Amino acid sequence: MTGQSESFARQRARTRGFRLGAPRAFRIARRTDGSARVVFIRSEDGRSPSGDLWVADGNSGWKERCVVRAVTLIVSGELPAAELARRERLREVTSGITAYSIDTAGEHAAFAVDGVPYRVDLDTGVVSELDHPGPVVDPQISPDGRFVAYVCGGQVRVVDGNHEEARPVSPVATDTITWGLADFIAAEELERHRGMWWLPDSTHLLIERADDSAVATRWIGDPAQPEREPMAHRYPAAGTANAEVSLHLTDVTAQEPGMAIIELPWDHRAFPYLASVHTSFAASSPICAVVAVLTRDQQRQQILQLHVRDLHEGSLVVRAEREQRPWVTVMGGVPTVDSTGALIEILNIDGIFRACRDGEPFSPTDMNVEAVLDITATGVVVGAYVDPTTRVIATVNFDGAATVLTDANAWTSAVVEGDVRVEASARLDEVSSRVHIADGEARVGIESMAEQPTVTPHVQLMRVADRTLASALLLPSQHQPGMTWPVICSPYGGPHAQRVINAGGAYLTEQWLADQGFAVVVIDGRGTPGRGPQWEYAVHHDLAGPVLQDQVDGLHALADIETALDLTRVGIRGWSFGGYLAALAVMERPEVFHAAVAGAPVTDWRLYDTAYTERYLGNPNDDASPYERTSLLTRAAQLTRPLLLIHGLADDNVLAAHTLQLSSALLAAGKAHNVLPLSGVTHMTPQEIVAENLLLTEVEFFRSHLGTTS
Repeated sequence: MTGQSESFARQRARTRGFRLGAPRAFRIARRTDGSARVVFIRSEDGRSPSGDLWVADGNSGWKERCVVRAVTLIVSGELPAAELARRERLREVTSGITAYSIDTAGEHAAFAVDGVPYRVDLDTGVVSELDHPGPVVDPQISPDGRFVAYVCGGQVRVVDGNHEEARPVSPVATDTITWGLADFIAAEELERHRGMWWLPDSTHLLIERADDSAVATRWIGDPAQPEREPMAHRYPAAGTANAEVSLHLTDVTAQEPGMAIIELPWDHRAFPYLASVHTSFAASSPICAVVAVLTRDQQRQQILQLHVRDLHEGSLVVRAEREQRPWVTVMGGVPTVDSTGALIEILNIDGIFRACRDGEPFSPTDMNVEAVLDITATGVVVGAYVDPTTRVIATVNFDGAATVLTDANAWTSAVVEGDVRVEASARLDEVSSRVHIADGEARVGIESMAEQPTVTPHVQLMRVADRTLASALLLPSQHQPGMTWPVICSPYGGPHAQRVINAGGAYLTEQWLADQGFAVVVIDGRGTPGRGPQWEYAVHHDLAGPVLQDQVDGLHALADIETALDLTRVGIRGWSFGGYLAALAVMERPEVFHAAVAGAPVTDWRLYDTAYTERYLGNPNDDASPYERTSLLTRAAQLTRPLLLIHGLADDNVLAAHTLQLSSALLAAGKAHNVLPLSGVTHMTPQEIVAENLLLTEVEFFRSHLGTTS
């Protein structure tokens, strides 16, 4: 329970954005007796960061039971750097059990706590510590449950269920070469967070090798602790060298598996990015892996297959090659194959993201498919947009017939296995997601221990301006007709993230800001997901112009509808891309935006990573003009409005150099500004006091520069 005197800012910080206590990380297994089992992580309450492992069985009416209490296993060991990096890429803010894997029958699971690997019998709850020579990362159990593979010191090791000594199955790592871990670009920009995969036969592993030797080193230190040596961080900035990534195959049952590893070659010079690997197929399928690789400009994708007959030859066969300008959009769950071996993809067909089978589209033209969640004998289960503010789960048959399975007015994600789904749905009139197991006609809720927020959002969703921009407006709870308020725009505004969705919990911070005496506006402009390929492609070679113009147009359109917005006092805030947009706004359009808080902003796109930046702006070695047009450094002399820059000094994604270089440029131009450095803080801000006081600092900044209601 929250104390009566506790502020929303403190509550939000202590609950890690109300994520603690909520069930997550669902897996569905079909038992050998035909019944279904759902496995998930949940902490004991809304303030506990330690995740526990839970099970719900279909043959018990989906009754929940805890099989592992992580607190009984915590040894407070120092997490390996690779595990800290994995959590940063995933924006993971919890502890205890943060990830796990299960076997095909759902009988056993593997996980790590404080770097110690464990295997648990999900029927009995008996937990066994596995042999390990040091802290481990990403334990993965084989489909038959016999083996567990993990990464230790950058090397892949395998231990069997009889608890024998862990054996290396990859060469030894070096300072620049790792085995079994996702490279930085894959994890940060391609949504691939794993670097090893079991094949269906449970004896072969696919292992990524990443060589960072050509990648430039960036040094991340903490000036507040000068006695600590800076950390070397290999960071591939735009236009510079990437890691060299390759894929290897090993038989873990071989007499000396570490010596029997085989490289699976492809044209690495043409296709340097390993985008995805899918290995979960029917036992009868002759295809045991589908691999997708991308060119550096991400305009061509090659799809490769590994066949059972090739397991001892190390041969990937080219199945298809796709070209899409200005870029290929990487989608969840694809490319893969169905039980017949037909290729399942999501492609841009005439301006719509459509599910395709062997290149032929079969999903409806009024639906933008964003992920394939499961494949059946007659079709697929997908996550899709019918409206950009809602996301639905639907079945789509290969003959084109589609059935929406979830509330068309909700924002829903799901995990699907056959006729069982786990759905997490949010609605605009609710502050938390509801999680259900859908099993045929039955729907059974999974309990959430997440804390209820002290704030209740009152959101108006609208489509405004000529481009029908998805927009949200929140007024103070104390608003009365005739009152006017200074405005805070709170966008993200860039690729891969939507802010305007049919989910009340997405607006908790915005409502709290509104209740401090502001009208808060959220606008999704060009480049954001949910409206199809052309909308996303509109930012090609220009991450500044279209993005900022949509914020201006949307703001003015909302003010024409709601007279409570005082456009003579407008602030803008944001983090990451949103921070870039906030700083851009006060520099480029000071007549519209009168103060800005820019958190962890990208200030010069040359400093950001290769895959993201070059996808949208191209390679600066070929054409630097898009970088010049979008840089904040070249706009420093334009600043005439108050600007607060906030940056975590330990940020390994948007390096603190972005803010420091902008501050230097502003100082050289004689432009007053404020900088708030956060010692020890990464791109996330999970520290309770930091997260709480950041919100309070923002409010005071806007109050001092925009005033209060009139």
